[in-house]
Amino acid sequence: MPIAGKGMLLTSMDIDEAHEADFNRWYDREHLEERVAIEGFVEARRYVAIEGAPKYLSLYSTETFEVLDSPRYREALANQTVWSKANIARFKNMIRGVARITISRGKGRGAVLGIVRFRPAPGNEHQLRSALREAFDPATHDGIISMHLIENDSTLSKPLTDNPSASAAASDWFGLIDATDATPAHTAVRRLINDAGFNSEVISSGVYRLLWNIAKTDIS
Repeated sequence: MPIAGKGMLLTSMDIDEAHEADFNRWYDREHLEERVAIEGFVEARRYVAIEGAPKYLSLYSTETFEVLDSPRYREALANQTVWSKANIARFKNMIRGVARITISRGKGRGAVLGIVRFRPAPGNEHQLRSALREAFDPATHDGIISMHLIENDSTLSKPLTDNPSASAAASDWFGLIDATDATPAHTAVRRLINDAGFNSEVISSGVYRLLWNIAKTDIS
């Protein structure tokens, strides 16, 4: 599979302009490397919105889904650094999804990520998954490198703060589209949303530019 591992943590949030420089410095100098260093984490990618909200998005891949409920990860959550606590308290409109990677087609990662957030109709999960498996064919889309589906675990997908603006993303699913540029990413996102066969609610969508990524091999 082009996405390393079988589990994925998705986080997305806004931050006030007054704290944005410190937020970016924290992510770039501490947080991503700290998370990838946890046993079972494979890589992390960080994005900023070209269009869509929240503004910032990160994806963390794990060897198995179970890593995201492991003692090592829970210990890290319970023992945040002082810098982490300060920035996490400033998150706004947070989405946090703890998910299984259920579909992954294509090879490699793109410079731009298209994303569609689905809410499956009750009892329609199998139908939606089958429709997306059929639709996720990078070979039929110019400029698309790979396409993936991640399905949130409703119990583990909880926000890190009690901020009333936080969103747990509950049982939502996310379609992830790795693209070479914003135009093919946008086209693929619109095509996915407009497909009448999915029979699910689309909560949001966006197109994000890759800021940087780090793999376990970079810090070993």
